[in-house]
Amino acid sequence: MATTGSATSSGLDVASIVSQLMTVEQQPLTVLAKKEASYQAKLSAYGTVKGALSTFQSAVAGLSTTSKFQSLSASSSDSSMVAVSAKSPAQVGTYSLDITSLAHAQSLAAGGVASDTAAIGNGTLTFDFGTISNGTLGLDGKYTNASFDSNGNGTKTVTIDATNNSLQGIRDAINNAGIGVTASIINDGSATPYRLVLNSNSMGKANSLKISVAGDQALSDLLANDPANNAGQNLSETATAQDAVFKFNGIAMSKASNLITDALPGLTLNLLKAPTTSPVSVTVARDTSSINSSVSALVKAYNDLNAALKSVSSYDPATKTGQILQGDSMVRTLQAQVRAALGTSVSNTGGSITTLSQIGVSFQKDGTLALDSSKLSAAVSSNFSDIAALFTTVGSASDSLIDYSSATSATKPGSYAVNVSTVATQGKLTGASIAGLVIDGTNNTLNVVVNGISATVTLAQQTYASANALVAEVQSKINGASALSSAGVSVAVSQSGGVFSVVSNTYGSNSSVTATGNGVSNLLGSPTSTNGVDVAGTIDGMAATGSGQFLTGIGNASGLKIKINGGATGARGLVYYSQGYAYTLNQWATSLLASGGPLDGVTKGINASISDIGKQRDALNAHLADVQARYTRQFSALDTLLSSMNATNNYLTQQLANLPKPY
Repeated sequence: MATTGSATSSGLDVASIVSQLMTVEQQPLTVLAKKEASYQAKLSAYGTVKGALSTFQSAVAGLSTTSKFQSLSASSSDSSMVAVSAKSPAQVGTYSLDITSLAHAQSLAAGGVASDTAAIGNGTLTFDFGTISNGTLGLDGKYTNASFDSNGNGTKTVTIDATNNSLQGIRDAINNAGIGVTASIINDGSATPYRLVLNSNSMGKANSLKISVAGDQALSDLLANDPANNAGQNLSETATAQDAVFKFNGIAMSKASNLITDALPGLTLNLLKAPTTSPVSVTVARDTSSINSSVSALVKAYNDLNAALKSVSSYDPATKTGQILQGDSMVRTLQAQVRAALGTSVSNTGGSITTLSQIGVSFQKDGTLALDSSKLSAAVSSNFSDIAALFTTVGSASDSLIDYSSATSATKPGSYAVNVSTVATQGKLTGASIAGLVIDGTNNTLNVVVNGISATVTLAQQTYASANALVAEVQSKINGASALSSAGVSVAVSQSGGVFSVVSNTYGSNSSVTATGNGVSNLLGSPTSTNGVDVAGTIDGMAATGSGQFLTGIGNASGLKIKINGGATGARGLVYYSQGYAYTLNQWATSLLASGGPLDGVTKGINASISDIGKQRDALNAHLADVQARYTRQFSALDTLLSSMNATNNYLTQQLANLPKPY
């Protein structure tokens, strides 16, 4: 008989028979493969969902800052005279600017020396910054009968020793000290050509230089410069420190810099040229294009997410086929949640706009969002300051002396009543008698402790022209102490009727000022030291934590931090805290995409199912190998048996053929 495959002596095709039987046995593998393909398709679809959510999250996170919705633009009618920029809280309007003069920094030049590498002398240079007034500046660059009043920001010192006592060394030592002065050397071509030039790094008339020298006479003769001492000026002024002088909206102003940031809050003026021949117009306007872009970005982000969710879950009636996640509960939940979030009004904004529909954003019949630009423009025109609260986290207060500072993820949106029982104060040291104006070696030392940080200061020995001049000296020396300045600690020194007070720059229980030393009695008599106190009160009727001027709430207001800038005790109105659409949607997407979140759980479950199928396949393959081996043994045995029977059949046939035939 004919055979196929690898035939045996019996003619039985064992391999073919076993192969056909195994095709039947392997049908469960086909079922598992289909299941696995389905799971893999779902996994891919959820990957699409996660990618779309991630893109959506990035888009809404970029809309979570207030500046996106409160942008302002500024323009100048003459950009060669002034460059302008604006941000909140600048007020929209047109302002006039008339520039008289620009601010300049002082420049001083020392006398010439023959060599810039030869040693000059050792000593200590002390730089003070202040205002030169009441004098006459001669053609030689030196003042006659002037006065110098320190600006109170502290003196700076530079040490000159054997390692840096040449003109080059002095230049480098000043520059490396970072004291607000730049030194350079010029060569004027004379017999003593090398001259040290000193430039104050800060503009404005209050940043003129006074230089004291303790040490070798040659160093003092070169650099000592007291503009209030007719005979004590060894440097020539080559450029006079002056303030920028201008009129803003008709109001005369002077500023120490050409970069003006405080003429109008939020408006920056960069004065470039003076004087103006006619007033320059400065216009501050709302940047509506930025708001349009931001709102359009939210609409696009939602529509892109909605399209992605539809692409993996839709049904095509024409082909009567559905996508892999059609009817999937997770996708339905995501669609419902994001639509509900966008359809819910934002509460506690403190403004009149609380829904997207009020600014022209609405759902269409096909489930997409659309923007009515004319309605948005109208909303921006009438309620510009309220737009940001629709999208970002915003805090505001009904009391002008209360500022919203920050909130945490634990803070619930709401309007919270504020009651202040104690207003924060600063630590201070108050004198008991009129200060003496004569400072000498017996009363020139103060050991001050400000906010727990100690420093020793030494006042300049002289008879001060006024109490204010001595106030400036004391404040300058205290604030110039490195131990205090490096810690960000400073004081304000003032006098009333000649009685001094020293006040810490901080508020609260950590704010304090004390002083000892031989100068205390002369300056303050028997002073009284009063520690600062923290603000105290309630937010939403619950005791808040006070630290300095800040109150931090608990309960629903947990993490809500506000600043009490003074005012009366008692009820202080409401603080509003809202969470806009961009913020809440960003939080929603973050929670969905987080490790251990809903999508992570679903994909882990699918991966577990795929892994389980792999295990089932491995077990089934092992079983099928055993089955195939058994079939092969059985049919090989049958083949052997058939072969034996064939041999017997052949023998019997031969024997029968050999029997005598009957006649």
